Amino acid sequence: MKILTVDVGTGTQDIFLYDSALDIENGFKLVVPSPTMIVHRRLKEATRRGQRVLLTGVIMGGGPGQWAAHDHVKAGYDLYATPDAARSFNDDLEYVQRELGIKLVGVDEAARLDGDLIRLELRDFDYGAIFEAFARFGIALEPDGVAVAVFDHGNSPPGYSDRQFRFDYLDERIRGSNRLSAFGFRANEVPEIMTRLRAVAVSAAGLDAPLMVMDTAPAAVLGATLDPRVSARERVLIANVGNFHTLAFRLGPAGVEGVFEHHTGEITLARLEQLLRQLADSTLKHEDVFDDMGHGALIYDPVPLPLSNGGDYGVAVTGPRRNLMRGSALRPYFAVPYGDMMIAGCFGLLRAMADVYPEFREPILDSLFGGGSGRAPWDAG
Repeated sequence: MKILTVDVGTGTQDIFLYDSALDIENGFKLVVPSPTMIVHRRLKEATRRGQRVLLTGVIMGGGPGQWAAHDHVKAGYDLYATPDAARSFNDDLEYVQRELGIKLVGVDEAARLDGDLIRLELRDFDYGAIFEAFARFGIALEPDGVAVAVFDHGNSPPGYSDRQFRFDYLDERIRGSNRLSAFGFRANEVPEIMTRLRAVAVSAAGLDAPLMVMDTAPAAVLGATLDPRVSARERVLIANVGNFHTLAFRLGPAGVEGVFEHHTGEITLARLEQLLRQLADSTLKHEDVFDDMGHGALIYDPVPLPLSNGGDYGVAVTGPRRNLMRGSALRPYFAVPYGDMMIAGCFGLLRAMADVYPEFREPILDSLFGGGSGRAPWDAG
């Protein structure tokens, strides 16, 4: 059995092909530029050449792609976009036109545009490109299942904070099913509000394999729990320090005991240490994070977690900007599930796939845990 896992971040997209016939460490993997970085580079080249650009496709991650789009218009060159593509930058299409200077065109009008025009199709998941990459190394990509992770703010109603909307969603998923795999969905069961996750499902239409989509941060934290030093803990605090967002989960026998999410660019090491200590001792409040330009915080179990428990380490950490915690007084442990931090999100996707698609459960858990050994007390499902 083979499962393709793709963790789409801001800087890279991390790809792992699970094969139940191989040890996990022998699975094939790729770490390549993220889709938004690819769009960024192509837009920069179009700006350098002074060419008009048309963006089509579906909602995808913004960030670097949006910055390059802004620079292209600022340089005086036309940038057209279909409505679905334009929502990659903001759900408010009037804002996209007014503030970013992007010209909205319908699908039919886009097809009629000609001349010196660069056409870029936006999407987070490009199965064709991944298929070709593996083929160049002699690997015929015929997965029995596919799992993809992206970060999704969700489509908040007009006038409602997108930061609060995102955190309401996190709270709802945790309260509904207190497991990290609750953030994974079958392609046809993604909530309507999660537009980026749904766009991945659209991009994968026609794929002859079951598809699961999931939020990136829970996937990374779930992957970090597979490190044996982390899973040996009865209770644990894990921080995923991403390029844009930092999210920390406190986990115990009953599941998620607490969580906070902040913007990485808004915090220093000292501030992050403070937040982690408060999450551990159950004193962190939602407004402590939200009023600091973060998303928020919630405590589900008031029993404090001593960070010096066992005298081993204070907090486990993963993510592309985990070096923010180098030298921290919390003595962080840098989790390396199956020897590879960069693929932590893919391992988390694989673990979630075992819950979302029970038909894959037995071989996945056998591969991850060797017939049941090494399971954490809070991963008993």
